[in-house]
Amino acid sequence: MQDLPGIVITGASGRMGQMLIKTVLDSDKARLVGVVERGGHDWVGRDIGEAMGGAALGVIVTDEPLDAFAKAQAVIDFTAPAATIEFAKLAAQARAVHVIGTTGMTDEDIAQLEPCARHAVIVRAGNMSLGVNLLTKLTQKVAQALDEDFDIEIIEAHHHNKVDAPSGTALMLGEAAAEGRGVALRDVSDRGRDGITGARKKGDIGFTAIRGGDIVGEHDVLFAAAGERITLRHVATDRAIFARGALKAALWGQDQKPGEYDMFDVLGL
Repeated sequence: MQDLPGIVITGASGRMGQMLIKTVLDSDKARLVGVVERGGHDWVGRDIGEAMGGAALGVIVTDEPLDAFAKAQAVIDFTAPAATIEFAKLAAQARAVHVIGTTGMTDEDIAQLEPCARHAVIVRAGNMSLGVNLLTKLTQKVAQALDEDFDIEIIEAHHHNKVDAPSGTALMLGEAAAEGRGVALRDVSDRGRDGITGARKKGDIGFTAIRGGDIVGEHDVLFAAAGERITLRHVATDRAIFARGALKAALWGQDQKPGEYDMFDVLGL
C-alpha cells in the first residue's frame, strides 16, 4: 500500500473535495496522504473521516499545504483561482503532480502557472470527464466542417451554487469551436444579451448560462443555420465522473516530464 502514489486533496470540505476524497479512498491505485482546507475552517485539525461523518482515517485536515504536499506524489485541486495559483507554486516546490479542475481562471491566472510547470507536471482542464473531452473534440471537428452560415451557441446548466459563468467547460467548448474556425475566442465571444442588442453578429460564438436546483452539469453545442440545426450534448448526473477523471490524471502524471498538460493528453485524444 505504501508503494501507491500519495494524493492530497485541497478544498476538502466542498462537494467536489469530498467526492475526490471518497474516490481516492475507494481506489486500489492511490492512497490519501493529506487534505487541505483554508485557515480558520472548522475542519482544520480534525480527522477527515470524522469530519465527513464517518470513522477516523488517520488523516488530519491541515491549513499548511506545503507540509501536506511534501508527503505526496500528486495534488488534486478544485478550488478557486487565487488559491490554485498559490497551490501551483507549492506543488512545484514539492515536485508533485498538480491536477487542476478549478474553473473561472483568467488568461492572467493561467499565465502564472507557466513558471511552476518548469519544475512539476500540471494537468489542467475545464472538465475532467471522458465524455466532455470527446464532446470538445467533436465540437472542434464540426466547427471546422461548417462555415459561418451556422451560428454557434453554447448552452450550459449548473446548480444554483455555482459561482462562475460561463462554466469552465462551456469556455473549453467555445475554445474548441473557435479553434475549428481558425479564430480566437476572445474576438468572437458573445456572452451578454440584454435589451435591444441588435441582430446577432455573423461568426460570433454565443454563450447561455442556466443556474438552478442541483443540476450537476449539462452542456449543449448548437450549430444553427437556415433550415437546419445540429446539437451536440453531454449530461453529467454524478460528480464522480469528474473525480475519476482527476484521479486518472494524477496517476498518468507520475510518468511525465514537467510541463503543462490537459485531459486530451491524459486520454490520448
